[in-house]
Amino acid sequence: MKINADLHLHSKYSMACSGRMELPTMTVEAAKKGIDLVATGDCIHPKWLEEIKRAAIDDETIRIDNTDFILTTEIEDKFRVHHLLILPSISKAEELAIEMEKHGDIKIDGRPTVRMDGCELAEVAKDIGALIGPCHAFTPWTSMYAAHDSLQDCYGDMTGYISFVELGLSADSDYADRISELHRLTFLTNSDAHSPMVNKLAREFTQLEVPEVTFEGLEKAIMRKEGYGPTLNVGFYPQEGKYNESACIKCFTHYTMQESVSLNWKCSKCRGQIKKGVKDRVNELADLPEPLHPDHRPPYVHLAPLSEVIMMALGHASINTKGVQTAWNSLVERSGSEVKVLLDVPVENMDFVDRKIVNAIMAFRNEEIIIHPGGGGQYGWLELPADREAHLTSTRPENEHAGKKDKQKSLFDF
Repeated sequence: MKINADLHLHSKYSMACSGRMELPTMTVEAAKKGIDLVATGDCIHPKWLEEIKRAAIDDETIRIDNTDFILTTEIEDKFRVHHLLILPSISKAEELAIEMEKHGDIKIDGRPTVRMDGCELAEVAKDIGALIGPCHAFTPWTSMYAAHDSLQDCYGDMTGYISFVELGLSADSDYADRISELHRLTFLTNSDAHSPMVNKLAREFTQLEVPEVTFEGLEKAIMRKEGYGPTLNVGFYPQEGKYNESACIKCFTHYTMQESVSLNWKCSKCRGQIKKGVKDRVNELADLPEPLHPDHRPPYVHLAPLSEVIMMALGHASINTKGVQTAWNSLVERSGSEVKVLLDVPVENMDFVDRKIVNAIMAFRNEEIIIHPGGGGQYGWLELPADREAHLTSTRPENEHAGKKDKQKSLFDF
């Protein structure tokens, strides 16, 4: 059975999160997106855990309507590395909460900070039967490769227990598979959503082949046991991430690695700090000149939320305009979910909306997109070609940091 899963997001009890990040709202929005399995997030926060218990069918099953939830939490260690834990049951979440209370205040924030390192957290995860791996592993803040140079540096003697790595918005399989130590791991693409809005929840997700929608079924897929495993990673172009290229965190001027080093990481324009980008960090860490994908690695499909695709196609300034909302609702209602619209619906079945929208969807499917990379905390942005029917023969970005990626294989072949 194939499922679409978003395994990392947050509740209303995490800092800077929407008050609408509640289980019933997540259920409704996940169904619209086409997501079958959703993370609870923040499962050791006392108030959130009580809400989870009220929604639960039993100790291991949390289901509202046709949406299943899996218990998860993100924890920040003493080196400011963020770790994602996926738990088998509510009782195990209670055990984890009791243990984490010894090392930090779990009531302040849904994503707690504890006085432990990665190895110690992995030991606790193993003791309770949870899966653990680094969140958004490449970002220059609060990530494994921001604080460490290898999995071993981060997890020590527990490195062998790590089963997955979350790529984050600024990296994809091509980036990560230039690092040999990651080849054995399953790559997860998740939203890390702080809001249930249609362009946040499941903006990245992982498609998995599972025997059943349970913790045991998910564990078999992540561990790639008995023929189960990931079948598709879906996410942003890495260049869209706000830390893709090295850039000033004040004025967002982009620099090459050589320029950054020569300037001692100080912006020549405003003297702000130049933050090393994911692309340059991967080049530092990589032991392979080109990505080498292991046999178990699924295709990576670059997409954007449908609301943003429609906004770009219509030339609107917001996803909340009447035109964008009307087109989005029409497409999703007729097709069943946003994922189906983005990946599966044939062109001829979308003839009830503006042709510009259909052309934009097909441009994304065929990766005929002009990319202007982000950096320094500013998201990158995408540009639709002026004439998609001309196959981009005359379309080139003006920004010196922009570029167009080679086309991926047609999504219909996956």
